[in-house]
Amino acid sequence: MSYHLHFRAVPEAEIRDDYTWLEEFMCDAWDDHPAECAAGIADSIEKDFSLVDTLYAAAATLDETENGSGGSESRQLPIFGGRPVYHPDHSQPPLLILTPAETRTAADFLIAAPFDTLWEAAGAKIRAPFGNWDEAEVKAIFVSHHTNLRDFYRQTASAGQAVIKMARY
Repeated sequence: MSYHLHFRAVPEAEIRDDYTWLEEFMCDAWDDHPAECAAGIADSIEKDFSLVDTLYAAAATLDETENGSGGSESRQLPIFGGRPVYHPDHSQPPLLILTPAETRTAADFLIAAPFDTLWEAAGAKIRAPFGNWDEAEVKAIFVSHHTNLRDFYRQTASAGQAVIKMARY
């Protein structure tokens, strides 16, 4: 079984605050996912998205250690942040919407986030589910996730767009 967290850039004015519309929009976007990723308007993370969030959670600890500030709001935005739009009967996970301002904050966080420092703080926790995999191999997977997200959010923020997120199971 495969599951993904699907990210899609979209002009904020085009978004409807309606679960059915959002779900249809994201399903249509998924049909064109490879082309949209190549165009820089989409991204997805297969299975590892919760662990990517764990990687970014390390930033809050580092912020507190280094300068006494939390920073937890910005580090939560790339993966699980955003305003939820719920299915009418709550039978599905909510879709999430980041405003253009939140998208900019997420991009700024990802641009400034020192991957190696985050990995040093959270790598052991992230590696645990991978069992006997080589650490360099696991780290390379997460470098790729981080780089792809950073590039996606940077481009989306530069275009002044919002982000819709959907968990696909």
